[in-house]
Amino acid sequence: MSKDKVNWDYVNAWKKDPNPLGGHDEFQSIWIPYGLPEVTDPTNTKYAIGVDVQPQWKVPKKVFVSQTIVGAFYSKKGNPNHPIDPDEIRDQALACCEAGAPNVHIHVRDKDGYNVLDPELFHHVIDPIRKQYPERLVCGCMVPFQKGEWAKMIECLQDGLLDQTPINTVAAYCGDTLFVKPPHVMIEKTRICQELGVKPQIAVYSDGDIDNADRYLIKTGLLEKPYYWIILPTLPGGSPMQNPKAMVEVLMHYVNRIKEISEIQGDDNTQIVVCASGRASSYLTTFALLLGLNIRVGMEDSVWKWPHHDEKIKNNLETWKSTKQICELLGREIYDPNEWRQLMKMKKPGGKLKSK
Repeated sequence: MSKDKVNWDYVNAWKKDPNPLGGHDEFQSIWIPYGLPEVTDPTNTKYAIGVDVQPQWKVPKKVFVSQTIVGAFYSKKGNPNHPIDPDEIRDQALACCEAGAPNVHIHVRDKDGYNVLDPELFHHVIDPIRKQYPERLVCGCMVPFQKGEWAKMIECLQDGLLDQTPINTVAAYCGDTLFVKPPHVMIEKTRICQELGVKPQIAVYSDGDIDNADRYLIKTGLLEKPYYWIILPTLPGGSPMQNPKAMVEVLMHYVNRIKEISEIQGDDNTQIVVCASGRASSYLTTFALLLGLNIRVGMEDSVWKWPHHDEKIKNNLETWKSTKQICELLGREIYDPNEWRQLMKMKKPGGKLKSK
């Protein structure tokens, strides 16, 4: 007999006739199909009329996907495949557009590989996109790190290079680099963007950044609805996601806090874009798709294809194609650019082309 704690004498007694209750039942399940002719009706119950017992989930059928080509943080040391040269950045963006990406997110790097706010380089990369794919959305980070770049930022925005741009409400160490947007910078950049018809995206790295956005941009009445959030957790210095459980808990915390703000402000069309950032990479955006959120993928936010492997992303087209397939498998249709413009109350493109 087994050494487990099951009372086998009592179990075996039920095999006898009669059994311990004096009956003559064989070993069998209890089966009383009250709902015949249906054994299990997946949509209704016999005991009520018009009750949908398993209604559709309230997950949006459409999803916005932003493709980031290159960011400000990673170098070829982190990923040898990282696009750095302006021509390489442009070509990878065009390849994604050719494959159907509705939006590309652009940074540019100088000859030393550092992120710069250079109008000529932005025109070099973005003008061909505007020319070949005039309906596509283009966004990019207008982050003036160096002296004189504030004026260059305004020039880029005035030239209509971007349809949307992040407002980083951040104060954090990104890796070993202190990255802070002072309140007056957040506020003035938001004002300028809205004045020039560029949709601000609130970019947050931790829950404190959510509060910063709420205090400085939303409660002040400056930021126009609908609100447009970008969630960038799990970068070094952001909210940690060291395992799947942490990923779920942290993302749910972000989403719940953001939705509370929207409820208070009466914005029933708040949109949240979750980035495939840090080690969480593609798992984070897949979870976001399951939650009905929008996503951002590509080489800006992570160097890894998956959180449980060390394989590096080869190029941006690879991430776009795999993401598109995941969206399709989950039954979510990707917004086309004009649908997203209409949803977010954005103007149609009309930038100044300068490159030859």
